[in-house]
Amino acid sequence: MPVRLRKFIGTILLIVLVLGYAWLANSVAVYALGNAPWWTQFLYFLLTGLIWILPAMLLIKWMAGPKQR
Repeated sequence: MPVRLRKFIGTILLIVLVLGYAWLANSVAVYALGNAPWWTQFLYFLLTGLIWILPAMLLIKWMAGPKQR
């Protein structure tokens, strides 16, 4: 697959990932953490703010294509 096509598909998937993950994380927070203490909310948003990086990192690595020799 050409690198240009990989980058296009990866960009679309990355946008979908970020929007879907933000919607899911905030929906869980609204329903589960509505009356929770501030430190619980802080920890939840800290962790969910960092966890999305893992699938994004894999997607960006795929977009770059195989390593050149």
